[in-house]
Amino acid sequence: MELYLLFESAAGYALLHVKEWEQVGQSSPEVQAALRELPSYSQAVKLKAFHAFRHAEEALDNMNAIAAGEVTDTLKTFLEANLPPLAKKKGKFALGVCEPNLGKALGDAGFPATMDKNVAELARATRLHWTHLTKGLQEIDLERARVGLGHSYSRSKLQFDPNRQDKPIIQSIALIDNLDKNVNLFAMRVREWYSWHFPELAKIVTDNIKFAEVAKVIQVKETFIERDDCVEQLTAVLNGDEDMANEILSAAKISMGQEITQVDMENILKFCDQVIKLAHQRKTLVDYLASKLEVVAPNLRSLIGDTVAARLISHAGSLVNLAKYPASTVQILGAEKALFRALKTRGNTPKYGLLFQSTFIGRAAQKNKGRISRYLANKCSLAARIDNFGEVSSSVFGNKMREQVEERLTYLSDRNIQTKKNIQAMKEALTEHSEELARAAEAEGKKKKKKKTKKKAAEEEEAVPMDQEEEAPEAPVAADEGTKKKQKKKRQREGEKEEAAAAAAAEADVDMAAAAAEEEPQEKPKKKKKKKAAAAAASDE
Repeated sequence: MELYLLFESAAGYALLHVKEWEQVGQSSPEVQAALRELPSYSQAVKLKAFHAFRHAEEALDNMNAIAAGEVTDTLKTFLEANLPPLAKKKGKFALGVCEPNLGKALGDAGFPATMDKNVAELARATRLHWTHLTKGLQEIDLERARVGLGHSYSRSKLQFDPNRQDKPIIQSIALIDNLDKNVNLFAMRVREWYSWHFPELAKIVTDNIKFAEVAKVIQVKETFIERDDCVEQLTAVLNGDEDMANEILSAAKISMGQEITQVDMENILKFCDQVIKLAHQRKTLVDYLASKLEVVAPNLRSLIGDTVAARLISHAGSLVNLAKYPASTVQILGAEKALFRALKTRGNTPKYGLLFQSTFIGRAAQKNKGRISRYLANKCSLAARIDNFGEVSSSVFGNKMREQVEERLTYLSDRNIQTKKNIQAMKEALTEHSEELARAAEAEGKKKKKKKTKKKAAEEEEAVPMDQEEEAPEAPVAADEGTKKKQKKKRQREGEKEEAAAAAAAEADVDMAAAAAEEEPQEKPKKKKKKKAAAAAASDE
């Protein structure tokens, strides 16, 4: 049986014909050493055909196809043109391929592909002697092609990475946790520092951010209470709570805090600005996280909320990993230490991990926390799989699952309530999802129709001025004013000359006509006399 070897490189496809090769003992050190020598390799393998890639885009397309286990039209045409006819030599030759997925695809296409140690050894030797087989291809050119193709392939892999949207979610939730720690720490420092001057304020305003804002407005309390608009300023900061503003003002009048210097107050105000800025940054980051989750995992977000969904994705590493986890793993995700400690001591395993932060478990009774945790983990696993493997992003299934968890929570407290079956809930979700897709398609069609109408109107508007320009007479070539005047005078002179010539010609015609008129009467009488003489002679006779 003849053996052909398909070799893929950054420069193109090569088809090699293996002439002399013993498949027995091909992996022995002696045979491998012989293949490393060019003369021995040249006797066994000959280059039959080579197809060079025309540009980098073609090389990248073929590489992506090989990685996906697909046969491109370029490769199929190349093999059909250079391999023996499949119908005539069926079973008489084999095509060696290094990539298993590509070999399977070639087999489905009708080529007798084979993959074994023999082919791998030959491909290794071909890679070593590749520049000697292809004339005109230098090592440096091949290296440049490899580097360029490698960069393009890596760039495309990063571009189409399904996990690329998970990375901002993981970083955002980690940054939110750090901001929470920093904001709490700085706010406590502001409270302690400003309480030396106004200790009663800490009991009235319990919120850390509001405390910093109020402290920034009051500053020195003795000066603040003397203002006329002090109540209005406090009311504006406290979102219209006038009662709290009056309470703060009354406490400031009888406060037992010590006096504070201007330098200390400036430092406190700067610290308050930092706390307010960090709180604003955290709020912005939470909104950003919600928008990202709406794109990446809308069903999981609708089911358990932004924070818990982001923590699950972050702990799993990506949405793909979370979708691969079973419900039992999702249930105890985040409680690994307690799980291994329980297994080591043979104690009770934990009932929940990160899911404990969900509102469902907090609302459940103590005896039902484990049950609702198991049920919620099951729904989270389904929602993650729908988000990861679904083609269209939608939160319909997450909303239905949330309703199911609510019904389950009510059922655990009151067994007489009848809950909806899962198959019924999923059918309703599928119906709503289909309607949502139909509405989206209809809206997209309307948008395209509007765009076409606008484009057509714009083309008609452009066509009208062009027609007007075609009907309008051509403008004369721009010239200097002096040149125009000279041309005008010249035309006037020529016109005068033509008029004079025409007048002279007219006068000449008149003179000639007059002369002709004068000559004609003199000739006519002569004729009459001759006629009379002839008539008289005739009568005499």
